[in-house]
Amino acid sequence: MNSVCVIGLGYVGLPLALSFAMKGYKVYGVDSNPDLIGELKRGETHHLESYKGKTIQEILRQQLQNGNFVPMLDYKEALGACEDIIVTVPIPVYGGKPYYEYLILCAREIKENLRPGQLILLRSTVVPGTTRNIFLPVLEESGLKCGRDFYLAYASERIAEGRAFEEFENMPTALAGFCEVSTERAVDLIKVICRAEVVVASSFEVVETAKVIENLQRDINIAMVNEFERFTKAMNLDIFEVIKVANTHKRVNLLYPGPGVGGFCIPNAFYYLNAKAEEIGVELKLSKTARMFNEGIPAYISDLVIKTMEKYSTSKKVAVLGIAMKDYSSDDRLSPALEIIEILRQRGVEVKAFDPAVKKEYEFKVNTLQEALEKVEVVLILARQHGIDFEKIFEFIPPQKAIVIDTRDVFTSKQAQEKGFVLEKI
Repeated sequence: MNSVCVIGLGYVGLPLALSFAMKGYKVYGVDSNPDLIGELKRGETHHLESYKGKTIQEILRQQLQNGNFVPMLDYKEALGACEDIIVTVPIPVYGGKPYYEYLILCAREIKENLRPGQLILLRSTVVPGTTRNIFLPVLEESGLKCGRDFYLAYASERIAEGRAFEEFENMPTALAGFCEVSTERAVDLIKVICRAEVVVASSFEVVETAKVIENLQRDINIAMVNEFERFTKAMNLDIFEVIKVANTHKRVNLLYPGPGVGGFCIPNAFYYLNAKAEEIGVELKLSKTARMFNEGIPAYISDLVIKTMEKYSTSKKVAVLGIAMKDYSSDDRLSPALEIIEILRQRGVEVKAFDPAVKKEYEFKVNTLQEALEKVEVVLILARQHGIDFEKIFEFIPPQKAIVIDTRDVFTSKQAQEKGFVLEKI
C-alpha cells in the first residue's frame, strides 16, 4: 500500500491528507497540537469542506475507519513509514516580520528521522528563498545530501477554503525540484490527487514568488475597490452595482469591497514579499500602500458604525452578524471582524456577535441570532454564513426601527424601501 506523511493538519494539510487517503494511500498525518490530534482521532473537525456530496466530517470518519488516515503527534513513526513527506506548516507574521521558527522546528524533526531515498515536498506559503536558504540547510544537517541521498521540491498551495478538495484535484499545480529526480518524484506524487496540469518551473524561487504575487494581487485589487467604494458612496451610488456593471467587460475582474482583508494568506503576502525585497534593496511602494489601506478598513467601518448611531440617535449597542474572515468560512484568523469588534468595544459600544460557523468562543459571542438582536437597532453584517438567515432580522427588530450596515451586499436599496428599514452600505 502506498503511503505519504502530511505534516501540518490545518486548513490546507487536513483536506490534502484526506485527498490522498481517498485515493487509497495510507496517510500519516502529523501535527504538534495534541488537542487537534485528539479531535481528528474522534472524527471531529470544524472545517467547512465537502467533496462529491460528502462533508469533510463524513470523509474524515470514513478514512479513519478504513485505516487510510492516521493522525498522530509522533514524527518518528510517521517518517519511518513513508518515502514521501509533504509539509504544510505555516510561517505566521508578527509585527510585520515573517516568523520561521515553526517551519525550522519541522525541518529539524524531519532531519532527525531522514532516510536515504525520501522526498520532502514543501507546500507552505513562504518568503521567496525559504526552501533553498532556510529549509534545505536544516535538512542537510542530517549529513545526507539533497539530490544524492534525499530529494526536495516546492509546490505552492492554491486552494480556496470551502473548495479545497475540488481545487487540489482541478487547479494547476506549480512545482519546482532541487534536481531532475526531485522534480520527477514530486510530479508523480502530485498527480495522485491532481488531474490538472502540473506546471514545472526552473527554480524554487520562481514558484515561491509566483505564489506570493498571486495572493498580493488580490490584496491590491481589494484595496482598489474599497477606495472606489468611498468615491461611489460620495456620489450616492451602490459600489456593488457599479462593480457588477464594470465586470461585464470581458477583460475586467474587479473583486468586491468588504470590511477588510482577513485569513492567513492575503494579509501576509506583502510581508512575505517585502522581507525579501528589503534584503535585495527593492521598495514595494504600490504593494505597501495597498496593504496599509486594507489594514485601515476596520477602523473605517467602525467609524461608519459610530457615525450611524449618532446620526439616528440610537443606543451604543450593535448586533454583529459574521465573525469569520470571509463569507461561508469557519476561519477567524486575522479576521477584520474581530478588529472591528475590538475597536467598537474600546469606543464604548456594546457588541453581541453571532456566527455559527466559527467555533472559537469570545466573551461577546452569542449562540443564536435572537440573542444577538435583542434590544438593538443597529445590525452590522460582516460575513454571510449558511447558518445566518438575514431575513429573520426583522422578526426580532421591527423594520421601521432597524438600521442595517451591510458590508456584504446582502440587501438592496429596493428591499430597504419595501420593508422600511434604514440601509447603510459600503
